[in-house]
Order: sequence, then structure tokens, then C-alpha cells
Amino acid sequence: MTFRNFEIFVAVCDAMNMTAAAERLYVSQSAVSQAVNELEKYYGTRLFERLSRKLYLTSAGEKLYGYARHIIGMGEEIDREMKALGGGGAIRVGASVTVATNILPALVSSFKQAAPDTEITVFEDNTDEIERRLLSDEADIGLVEGGIRSPNILGAPFADDEMTLICGTGHRFAAMRTVAPRELESEDFIVREPGSGTRKTFEDAMAGKGLTWKAAWVCTSSDTIKEAVMAGLGVSVLPGIAVEREIAAGKLCAKPVTGIRFRRTFKIARHKNKYLTPAMEKFMDFCSSYSFCTNSAL
Repeated sequence: MTFRNFEIFVAVCDAMNMTAAAERLYVSQSAVSQAVNELEKYYGTRLFERLSRKLYLTSAGEKLYGYARHIIGMGEEIDREMKALGGGGAIRVGASVTVATNILPALVSSFKQAAPDTEITVFEDNTDEIERRLLSDEADIGLVEGGIRSPNILGAPFADDEMTLICGTGHRFAAMRTVAPRELESEDFIVREPGSGTRKTFEDAMAGKGLTWKAAWVCTSSDTIKEAVMAGLGVSVLPGIAVEREIAAGKLCAKPVTGIRFRRTFKIARHKNKYLTPAMEKFMDFCSSYSFCTNSAL
């Protein structure tokens, strides 16, 4: 089976249309069909169901898609590494929002001083999207704050983080030394979107205490959440490192909740089948040994 067969197969999977795949690869539709047929004949199983002139991946097709993406990714990695001989290689890093905002700039800056020839490309999204990109080989390494769901993704801790309940200076919680858990059930919460590690940590802690809560506003930005809380529109739970400036400036109040700690661990994530180049291994080691200050004295 050839590398080209896998390239064509992945293109068809991405488009779920053979005509579109042929146009993307600048080949004939018959060449695309032949490549897929060769794969199905070679593995002795159907990779697509063809229903009402539409394509649907079979379970075998889904499994082969994961392998094929990594085969292609390894081919691209070989090109990058061979062309970068004498240099430091290249790394694609996906970071969840809290990590990207509060940790990654200083981390990457320090790493670039230690490995100036390594090219690092960074993108930011929530944990679920980072995991998706790792599975489809659109990222080499993920730095995430949420839980890893796929058994194909390996995660190793590299820093601990503690989140805190925040309110505006005019909110009733501002006058309290601590907040009783049941007090939370009557509040409007301003929270991150589903798929966010910050939200998942908050949800799990609340569920663990049998507490209900109401989402009054869902945001993809922690900055928007802070502004809304400062405006008195509700309360939230955010990482301490994300709110320490506003708290020091007297714009927000952080309050402990009796019997509840919103704690989580940041993880270095990668696909279990990912070939790690020396540059990637060096970056992962650097993350593990880097001195983080993720818990502020609020």
C-alpha cells in the first residue's frame, strides 16, 4: 500500500466527497475511486458506506483514518526535520485558553532562549478542540487544563492550578469571609463554554457536593467573564492566575467556599502513536521542569 493511497483516503474523509477530494488533489475522480478501492481490497473491508449518493465512514474506515492521518503527519514531519537539519526542527503546540493566556508566553520565550533554532507554532482553543487536533495530527503537543477523554491521547501533569470564586466589589459575597456552598445555588454564574477545562473543573466540583447552579452567561473569553462579574452581572469561578491583577487592583473579590476547592492539573498531551522528534522531546522536558507560579495568594 502506498503513501499516495493514504493521502487520497484522508482527502476523501476530510471532504466526504470524492469529487471534492479529486479537485483538492488535482487528480481525476477515477484516480480517487481507484485508490479507495485498492485500500478496501487490500484490507478486505469496506471503508465507506455509499448511501443516497453520500459517503459515510464505516467503523473500519474511522480506524484507518486515524492511522492514515498519522502516517501523513510523519511524512510531513520527515520533510520538516530533514530540511531543518542543522537547525532545531519545528513544533506545533496547541494550548487551552488559561494556559495560552497565563503560562505559554513566558514558557515559549524561555524555551526559545534555550533552543533558538526551534520553530514553534502555537494555536489557542478549548481542551476538546486541542484533543481533536491531536487525534487528527493537526498538532504535535497539547498543553491543556481539562481532562483527556480519548484513550489514544496520553497526558502527563506539568503544573497544578487552583481556581477561585470571584464576585464584584458590590456583590453580597464581597462582605463575607467565606461563602457557604448552598449560597452558590441562588447565584447567576458567568461561565466558559462547554469543552473548556475551566468549566469542567467547576462543574465537577459542584456536582461532587450535590450542588445545582445556573448559567446566566456563557463566554469563550475569560476577559469577558471578568468584565461581566465586575459589572455585577453574576459570579464566576476562574483560575487564580487569571484574576490576580484585578483582585490586587480592588476590581474583583476572591472568596473561598467552605468545603470546596476548585483544583485541577495542567497536562502535556500527545497522541500515543506520535513520533516525537528531539525538538518535541526537549520541549516536553522543558515544560515539565519549568518553574510555574500558577497559584496566587489571593
